[in-house]
Amino acid sequence: MTQTVLPIDRNSVADLSKSRNEPSWLTDLRLKALELAGSLELPKLEKTRIDRWHLDAYGSYKTPAPLQSLEQLPEAVKTLIGESADNVVVHRNSGAVWKQLTSELAGKGVVFTDLETAAKEHGDLVQKYFMSVVKPEENSVTALHAAIWNGGVFLYVPKNVQVEVPLQALFFSDDADATFAPHVLIVAEANSSVTYVDNYFSEDGKEFVHNGIVEVIAKPGAKVQFATVQNLGKGSTGLMYRRAIVDNDARVEWIVGELNSGNAMADTATLLQGNGSSSDAKVISVGNGDQKVNLTTRATHFGKSTPSDMITRAVMMDEATAIINGITKIEKRATGANGQQTERVLMLSPKARGDANPILLIDEDDVKAGHAASVGQVNPEHMYYLMSRGITRAEAHKLVVYGFLAPVINEVPIENVQKQLQSLVERKLGQ
Repeated sequence: MTQTVLPIDRNSVADLSKSRNEPSWLTDLRLKALELAGSLELPKLEKTRIDRWHLDAYGSYKTPAPLQSLEQLPEAVKTLIGESADNVVVHRNSGAVWKQLTSELAGKGVVFTDLETAAKEHGDLVQKYFMSVVKPEENSVTALHAAIWNGGVFLYVPKNVQVEVPLQALFFSDDADATFAPHVLIVAEANSSVTYVDNYFSEDGKEFVHNGIVEVIAKPGAKVQFATVQNLGKGSTGLMYRRAIVDNDARVEWIVGELNSGNAMADTATLLQGNGSSSDAKVISVGNGDQKVNLTTRATHFGKSTPSDMITRAVMMDEATAIINGITKIEKRATGANGQQTERVLMLSPKARGDANPILLIDEDDVKAGHAASVGQVNPEHMYYLMSRGITRAEAHKLVVYGFLAPVINEVPIENVQKQLQSLVERKLGQ
């Protein structure tokens, strides 16, 4: 039994909640979750000893100062916003410092704000869905998140509303002593559609823990595209749970760039509850130094005629290690389900390590399921072919890696995110 040393005590949680004028249901939830965090164990990860990671650098809550304009953002962060700053939430260290939603979307009933504000202004909605998809009692990491989360994002799209432009959030840490635990909650009502994009960023520096949770609720016929680029610097420890519940004929698409430079675990899961619900997950990861990365992608089929697709591609350099898990679970009575997954790991140095674990768990006969997995080094024939065309070894190496990641990067439907992924991959490979 691992005894969890908590970074905060009961009185501090209660005082913090009170000082932020949080509703009583939220204070109660925080306190119950803190109690759980002290008794629950760390998550058990495949071939990864998470208990050896730096898991105590949570810092303390620091009230962030609001921005007067986006010009005040650090240069490295400003570039992440791209062309349009119309619909943006910016979260710095322990909370939101900027939020903007066009009057057109607000007029349609779209809510896009930080979760702390939403808990006060849209309490019934937030109370109904918050920590309902990822439960506090799952392990000490989820419990601790429920106790200490801050800032975050709440996105609500009413019935039949199609949001044509991507909504963006930016989460960055430039004070390692400030708690960084944002929560993202997305609710898409029946037959609505929305694209949400976020970026996580920190410079290389002091140790800190990012404990984050994303919950997506897609009601019947809704479509949610969720894209995220994780780029926390050296010294960071990333702990991330993303999970969606998908109703009849609804669809959730995940596009995930796991490009942190510290140790990171991420679990991206889709629960296909409704008949005709579908999901698609595309994940890329690039690891360097002595980084340890553990990435799990899951699809659980409950409804009938539910297709899911998962593709993960990881590139490991130096002495980095990647454990890549794909889990397709088809429950009894989920007839007509079709679960497909592919995991590929490319190792660019003799000391890099990779492990691809495709898992199919099937409790129903009338279904389709398939998997492909590979772990290997750069094919010398590919290198030879490119170099015989007059390309230098370094360039040839780069081309092979881009070719390996292209099937995921090229599928990204948002141009700005595609460019960011491309340039981040280039930067990591160039180190």
